[in-house]
Amino acid sequence: MKTFIIAEAGVNHNGSLKNAFKLVDIAIAANVDAIKFQTFNPKLLASKHAETAPYQKNIDKSNSQLEMLTRINLSKEKQRKIFEYCNLKKIKFMSSPFDIESSEFLFELGLDTIKIPSGEITNLPLLRHIGKSGRKIILSSGLSTLSEVRNGLNVLINSGTDKEKITILHANSMYPSPIEDINLKAMLTIKEELKVPVGYSDHSLGIDVPIIAVALGATVIEKHFTIDKKMDGPDHKASLNPDELSLMVKKIRETETILGSEIKKPTKSEMVNITSVRKSIVASSAILKGELFTEDNIATKRPAVGLSPMLWDEVIGQRAEKNYEPDDFL
Repeated sequence: MKTFIIAEAGVNHNGSLKNAFKLVDIAIAANVDAIKFQTFNPKLLASKHAETAPYQKNIDKSNSQLEMLTRINLSKEKQRKIFEYCNLKKIKFMSSPFDIESSEFLFELGLDTIKIPSGEITNLPLLRHIGKSGRKIILSSGLSTLSEVRNGLNVLINSGTDKEKITILHANSMYPSPIEDINLKAMLTIKEELKVPVGYSDHSLGIDVPIIAVALGATVIEKHFTIDKKMDGPDHKASLNPDELSLMVKKIRETETILGSEIKKPTKSEMVNITSVRKSIVASSAILKGELFTEDNIATKRPAVGLSPMLWDEVIGQRAEKNYEPDDFL
């Protein structure tokens, strides 16, 4: 199964339409399946009391989430232009709504899949509103216990979304995520306990973790990327640069090829070696016609052009119908 790869532009456009278009072009060049932005009304997302998160404090000196979000926000008009640009360039546009007003805007654009960010997994009104839409949903589960993930899933289902339309992403909501906190096995717990497709939203440095996640069965991979890690903004340093994004996609596709199918059978490439490396039953010494085959006068040797060694027990005790020289095939 092909992994659905989402290039997370997030707010790495810094509020610039020009940067957003450039991010779309980078995502296309990397051959991802979709590019994802964030849709929010700063005043509906953060109160005046919300301080910036610890990882943002060394970047945003205002110490106010509201001020930071207002500065890097994309207006609906700009997002509509990005949506149209993605359609023109034939790449799937996605976005995460952080409030009901923003989710309605994405519904209006006609998005068939809504990505719910980790911070909204306990936002009952928003979950219920999105759940009523009947769209496919990708739900990130950073910061969450399994019980909270189950509760969020149940809200979506009880609001009208078919369970088959929901994918849950394991995540660690720290930027960058410490390796010791990745806990990829939790993705498998979500799959086993909640019986839903799973994926991984990665905030670690580099590309190793999402590749491992694919090997473990992730059906969706989401990864932040940027034009330049040195740009001002909260997420740039924990994002991939364009070359790294391309390499991640390449390595994920290679991993899918390596994983192959679940069918165990000889492959086309190895069949040319089967005769050379398997064995046949041969005479280990001279055997006269009428003599019994015993473990002392037969052996198994390459190549596999005679009787299979799996017939050994059937051969033992039978009489030779002709004379055999050492290494003759039976």
